Amino acid sequence: MDFNDSPAEAGFRAEARAFLERHTELLAPGETPPGPFIGEDPEAVRRSQAWQALKFDNGWACLTWPTGFGGRGLGPMEQVIWTQEELRYRTPVNIFSIGIGMLGPTLMKHGTHGQKTRHLRKMARGDEVWCQLFSEPGAGSDVAGLTTRARRDGADWLLEGQKTWNTGAHFCKWGVIIVRTDPAAPKHKGLTCFIVDMHSPGIEIRPIRQMDGGSGFNDVFFSGVRVSDENRVGAVDDGWRVAITTLMNERAAIGARGMTGFGPADLVRLAREAHGPRGKAIEDSAVRARIADFHVRSAGLRYTTYRTLTALSRGETPGPENSIHKLVGAPLRQQMAALGVELQGQAGAAMDPGYGAQAAWLAAPGMRLAGGTDEIMRNIIAERVLGLPAEPRTDKDLPFAAMRGNRS
Repeated sequence: MDFNDSPAEAGFRAEARAFLERHTELLAPGETPPGPFIGEDPEAVRRSQAWQALKFDNGWACLTWPTGFGGRGLGPMEQVIWTQEELRYRTPVNIFSIGIGMLGPTLMKHGTHGQKTRHLRKMARGDEVWCQLFSEPGAGSDVAGLTTRARRDGADWLLEGQKTWNTGAHFCKWGVIIVRTDPAAPKHKGLTCFIVDMHSPGIEIRPIRQMDGGSGFNDVFFSGVRVSDENRVGAVDDGWRVAITTLMNERAAIGARGMTGFGPADLVRLAREAHGPRGKAIEDSAVRARIADFHVRSAGLRYTTYRTLTALSRGETPGPENSIHKLVGAPLRQQMAALGVELQGQAGAAMDPGYGAQAAWLAAPGMRLAGGTDEIMRNIIAERVLGLPAEPRTDKDLPFAAMRGNRS
């Protein structure tokens, strides 16, 4: 594949770069794009929404979305080019990857005309921020094991239960939730998906305090929360099909930014600044060898990403590259960040957790969970790439209520 832009792609890249140069500035050498999480800073939310509105009003938001929903109807390569360029500039934290990257495509595929008309343009402009309400304390990797329930009450549904690890729920207007509506059905077949107003009576949002002091995640409790049947997404008890659409888009959204953040170049800079027992760390052959290994492995991931770009440029659907990228990339980020902290010596553990290596080190374990754990990624690669036998799933066809631990 020719990795150079075609003439049309080069023109689009120049147009994107010109917009960014008018409205923001390049990152300084060694400066990395902001992380994906916002804690309890309302001003950061407002800055992110203002940037999204500016992009929307100038035709740079949701490039692949249909024009009727606020996009430009462009192809995936244009979105890739825009993302590559935007990551080079100093922009606010992106709080829309869940809504725009995961839930918007889900509504386009499974939502009603009224739901699309009501929500998608406001989502694309950033006027309303969305969160995902899937995981529970007892249902993470096995989302279909969830126990949050909804029961009919006339034209409405009443929700009871708890969700956890909900990014940004404390500043979101809307969420998409998957709940159990038929406990007598097998666990994958008795689920239904709803749009829920996060300001509804009966919703309690509790921030989860993380080890770096941040609080980007939340526990969300539902106690008699009333949801209109008009906010149901897809058919009753067909929520797993809707959820799969969201989960596939989640892995694509997580992989879309590629190997960004703390990386080999940052390690080289730190090694040139840090002093060890025999002089500067960069002069230590063992340090140089570790950085070289990270550089080679990062390059391998970058070329794996090019396979996805090749498929997109040909109008094909990418294969399992995102699972491979995540399985290798998440531990690699963690190892590089750990070396960055190590190079700073005893001071490394005492530095501001918002600093580059420290921020990456504290955030890295979560990236091995988000969008599917390492074990889930291995299963996907084993079963869908290598064609190995699937793991035994003895509970697949059992009624959920009859399963151990779910009997009332």
